[in-house]
Amino acid sequence: MGIEEKLSETSVQTTEAAPQTLGSNVASFAAPSNIYSAILSRNEAVKDARRLKDFQELRDKYVRKKVLFEDPLFPAQDSSLFENEKFPLKLEWKRPSDICSNPQFIVGGANRTDICQGDLGDCWLLAAITCLTLNDILLQRVVPHDQSFTENYAGIFHFQFWRYGEWVDVVVDDRLPTYKNKLVFTRSGQKNEFWSALLEKAYAKLHSSYEALKGGNTLEAMEDFTGGVTEFYEITEAPKELYNIMRKALKRGSLMGCSIDTLVPTAQMTKTVSGLVRGHAYSVTGVEQGKRKDSKDLLIRLVRVRDPWGVAPPPTCKSNDWAALATTQQDKERLQPTEQGEFWMCFEVFQKNFTKLEICNLTPDTLQDDQMLKWNVSVHEGRWVKGCSAGGCRNFPETYWTNPQYRLSLLEVDNKEKTCTVVVALMQKGRRNDRCSGGTLNNIGFAIYEVPKEMKGNQQQLPKDFFLYNASKARSKSYVNMREVSERFCLTPGEYVIVPSTFDPHKESEFLLRVFSENRSTSEVIDAEIETEPVQTDTLKKKIKPFKTLEEETEEEKQFRAIFQQIAGDDMHINANELRTVLNRVVAKHKELKTEGFSLESCRSMIALMDTDGTGHLNLQEFNHLWNKIKIWKLVFTRYDTDKSSTISSFEMRNALTEAGFQLNNQLYDIIAMRYANEHLELDFDSYISCLVRLEGMFRAFRAFDKDGDGLIKLNVSEWLQLTMYA
Repeated sequence: MGIEEKLSETSVQTTEAAPQTLGSNVASFAAPSNIYSAILSRNEAVKDARRLKDFQELRDKYVRKKVLFEDPLFPAQDSSLFENEKFPLKLEWKRPSDICSNPQFIVGGANRTDICQGDLGDCWLLAAITCLTLNDILLQRVVPHDQSFTENYAGIFHFQFWRYGEWVDVVVDDRLPTYKNKLVFTRSGQKNEFWSALLEKAYAKLHSSYEALKGGNTLEAMEDFTGGVTEFYEITEAPKELYNIMRKALKRGSLMGCSIDTLVPTAQMTKTVSGLVRGHAYSVTGVEQGKRKDSKDLLIRLVRVRDPWGVAPPPTCKSNDWAALATTQQDKERLQPTEQGEFWMCFEVFQKNFTKLEICNLTPDTLQDDQMLKWNVSVHEGRWVKGCSAGGCRNFPETYWTNPQYRLSLLEVDNKEKTCTVVVALMQKGRRNDRCSGGTLNNIGFAIYEVPKEMKGNQQQLPKDFFLYNASKARSKSYVNMREVSERFCLTPGEYVIVPSTFDPHKESEFLLRVFSENRSTSEVIDAEIETEPVQTDTLKKKIKPFKTLEEETEEEKQFRAIFQQIAGDDMHINANELRTVLNRVVAKHKELKTEGFSLESCRSMIALMDTDGTGHLNLQEFNHLWNKIKIWKLVFTRYDTDKSSTISSFEMRNALTEAGFQLNNQLYDIIAMRYANEHLELDFDSYISCLVRLEGMFRAFRAFDKDGDGLIKLNVSEWLQLTMYA
């Protein structure tokens, strides 16, 4: 389902289409087993060596003790199986040596016959594991092969997965759930082979339970096995430059797979008229084009496909035109299919037969060939916070602008059209782990906006009005409930802003935003530097009046003095309780505020802010300072209280703070919303003033400690406690 934009002459009012919901049955992904396989970079190799050392030290500890490892973080109990339901059978957790007489980690090499699905709906994961077996280098990254049930055996194994930007080592014991001495979940066709069952257990531990693996997307697991970012194309709806996209992807070491949709479940694994199998995963291992030797005007476009089952190609699909492109012996060796079940197809035949194309783009540090073109990659971690930065899509103009924003600078063109190719991927974190407790995937998407000339180089976030009057330059096709959405774009060089969001506001989640570009680019989060000395706007400065003599006081100020003197007594000093009385009497006269007055806690903070002599009291001059500030802050409050409810939304709070003279970063805005907004995501006048008083007080304290003005202070524990406890 697409996204619609309604344009008018004076403004752009964008309406997002309803989010698209996807089921769990997505076509399998197959990885090629040729030169475009992925391995570790030097940096990753160093990290891997450390992880391996940690594992080996733990394993050797148990070997010396002659004790088999029992994982305390993923125990052999029902809690590791299912959180919300009870398994219908009484299961026993057994080690492989209790199941068979000669257990082996891998028998005769890891291959697709080692993955047989058990009583768990994780076929999406098993399809990805099958793909993994097609590439030895990738497989050995995820499944370290130097593990066995004989040498240095201590009942402990480890596997590696890519997790939100970094590789993690997952350690498990080898106790597996069984029924009548047979594995209940994934098992190998070889009864004494256990690598696939242990890999599934490690992946279940990564997501908190076996239950969390029920239902999913093969591409999700492929990302966890490679660290790549995936693209998904319906071939009938693919862009006209699809062939060039495939060629360029392979040149950058991307993994590529294709499949044929099934309209009904019963057609799964049945053959088409052409002889290809529906619902089956095929690898794309090559893309080649050229002109025939005998006819220079006839362009040949070929795609090399591999059936992981090693089945001979259907005659109607196979093309021998590759031989016409082989002008040299070297070309012939390069183009000739070498794998069993591998064959060339004309691109037009490929388009007619396959319905889905999936591309997994690998990061530069996972590509083997130094001569290979590599993607430039930027990775950003962020979060949507309810009431502050979870602004929803463009359907919600009052909050959309508060979503996190990322500046993208495209510096070099990469094609004849003088555009820059970028792949943008937005991933929401941790949702699978939350499924068992009722969590669901949010509908997520993103839009890309071109920065106007007058705003280039400005590190401030694009304001609300910008989005009311400017359409996006590019965007994800739809908001969808997948872990990740990704899209490929061709943009002209320049500055852009990427805005990731959920479809509805107030949907909290952490996310990962990745930007792949073919040529040089930069991207960074747009986040203001904290001003350690807030500067008030000119409008507010004009509202500040200097202190007056008794003769110059207005009638209102004379009433304040009288109230203050009446409550303070002869010493003309007031404490927090007395300040509360003074302020509430004054505020009560401002009927438009509809407030219950200031709390005692707010007044204590005000005392701490204005108490220059450390007495815990305010004199009349200090009170005058305070009241002038409150009057200015009140003007800002009423400006944003557009519905006259005596509250402002937590989203508008960030604009109010800016107008009051405070420049903060996104993290502080999130904290303020969580700390001061009520359950309706609103701040009343008391909470608003309390927030401003606390901010000004902490700024003032910081400046007092920052003697040399370098923006850094050093506190001992006593100073820290005095500062924080009195603020």
